[in-house]
Amino acid sequence: MEIATKIAPIGLALIMLGLGMSLTIQDFLRVIKIPKDFLIGFICQLILLPIVAFALIKLLNTPPELAIGVMLIAAAPGGVTSNVLTKFANGDVALSISLTAITSLVSVISVPFIVFNSIDFFGIDNISKDISVLGIALKMFTVVTVPVIIGMLIKHFAKDFIHNKALLIQRISIILFALVFIAIYIEEWDNILSFIVRAGSIALILNITMMVLGYYAAKFFASGIPQQRCISLECGLQNGTLAAFVGTQIFEGSSMIFVVPAAAYALIMMITSIFFILIIKKNT
Repeated sequence: MEIATKIAPIGLALIMLGLGMSLTIQDFLRVIKIPKDFLIGFICQLILLPIVAFALIKLLNTPPELAIGVMLIAAAPGGVTSNVLTKFANGDVALSISLTAITSLVSVISVPFIVFNSIDFFGIDNISKDISVLGIALKMFTVVTVPVIIGMLIKHFAKDFIHNKALLIQRISIILFALVFIAIYIEEWDNILSFIVRAGSIALILNITMMVLGYYAAKFFASGIPQQRCISLECGLQNGTLAAFVGTQIFEGSSMIFVVPAAAYALIMMITSIFFILIIKKNT
């Protein structure tokens, strides 16, 4: 537990630093200039995803400890991986970057709100006594917003550093990301098989459902095919490290089983996204 608790903030901060180093002010201004595509993706990710997750939890009669884990991943914003895979899918990369940037910044408010309301609804009471909505929001601000701002400043004032260090930072963050989930699996090894089967099932259903819903919502309302592909991937690829970070902070000192769905989702979303891209490539 202690390994995941200590590593998750560092891994998340590095991931967000890397995101900030890829951003410019134009990525935020684009939202104002071309709002329609952004709003479709934003609504699908910030509002539709938690609603669909909650509906699946009720429909599948998911146990409370797994339900919280599912809501953790549903509340998480899009991950940096979505930007890379959107490029491979010939999607709108600029839109993907804008969605990732804005939803990541908004997550400082949205994630604690969704997760703590879910904890109250499902009657979970073994959370850390020192943790509150404000406490999590402040911690998230420290490891999400601050690194993004620092990354943007580095890009603006030290472009040579970006060129030389960006790949290294990305690789380190991936290694830390893997260590967090390995620590989770080790912590819950006795229960992992039964939980991973149940968590994997609902994670797979949620992932595919959101990619399909995002795809068709964008098909009817977005500007074109590149935007459609982008929004579908943004709906399916969430920031698993952020979900793990929030889970380890809230449930510090108790079972890590709450974070297992996030770990399962992190593996599943990569596989389904690759299949999605292969299907798109084949039909293009």
